[in-house]
Amino acid sequence: MTRASLDKRPDEVQAMFDAVAKRYDVTNDVLSLGQDRRWRRAVLRAVDPRPGMRVLDLAAGTGTSSVPFAEHGAHVVPCDFSVGMLRVGKKARPQLPFTAGDATRLPFADDSFDAATISFGLRNVVDPDAGLREIRRVVRPGGRLVVCEFSSPTWAPFRTVYVEYLMRALPPVARAVSSSPDAYVYLAESIRSWPDQPALAARLAAAGWHDVEWQNLSAGIVALHRATA
Repeated sequence: MTRASLDKRPDEVQAMFDAVAKRYDVTNDVLSLGQDRRWRRAVLRAVDPRPGMRVLDLAAGTGTSSVPFAEHGAHVVPCDFSVGMLRVGKKARPQLPFTAGDATRLPFADDSFDAATISFGLRNVVDPDAGLREIRRVVRPGGRLVVCEFSSPTWAPFRTVYVEYLMRALPPVARAVSSSPDAYVYLAESIRSWPDQPALAARLAAAGWHDVEWQNLSAGIVALHRATA
């Protein structure tokens, strides 16, 4: 698969996520070997939700990532561009205010949120830099952004093993458990081509975010980037 093949149209990416919606949470749990739960806890700690806090959870999918914020008393808005994901989420979690929205054109007023988070979704935004600027628009001055995304393992020998897992092991496993396994071939390529920790930090700063820092999780397989509006 070439770099050009990753440049899918927004409707193609949306259709891909609509197709995987029914078994999305189960598939992610299997493919991450259960590590996705640990990563969600790290996001929760970084956001540090409080009662009454307004949190935008972008690329929320079926709302699994949004539930902990609500349990801590925050007003969380799960937002995703995949209507299929939102339908599955609304059926399972009717109490959450699921909202359809494109990260590059969010349906919210300026300074609407105290914090925003996007987990494993920024690399699937058609224009990630435009998305980061748009998130900056809807987060109040002094508010925070937490980006949890696949990244580059810090130990070179492990990095080689990890890439081999992505490209060889992930698609067969996805075929066994996913409702649309072909989508995970695209997702594996998108992970491999995504910028590393310093490069993503630089893009956050270029989009207008301040005090950018990151924390490696699972030996750098995932990185948690934090920034302030």
